[in-house]
Amino acid sequence: MRSTPDLSTAHWRKSSYSNTNGGDCIEVADGLPGIVPVRDSKNPHGPALVFSPASWTSFIDAVKEEAFPFA
Repeated sequence: MRSTPDLSTAHWRKSSYSNTNGGDCIEVADGLPGIVPVRDSKNPHGPALVFSPASWTSFIDAVKEEAFPFA
């Protein structure tokens, strides 16, 4: 069974694509061994999704390659 990581000391940074109007933003915590936590910046005390570094890198690469259609 997997345990929930302690993110109480995580240092979060906003996406470079975030606007200054408090729009749809995500935050990522760097420097945590073996995990990449991601959360909604509008709900900082809410849940975080936790990815492996390899999965997060694959996702970022796909975004950069515009692999996801825009609606």
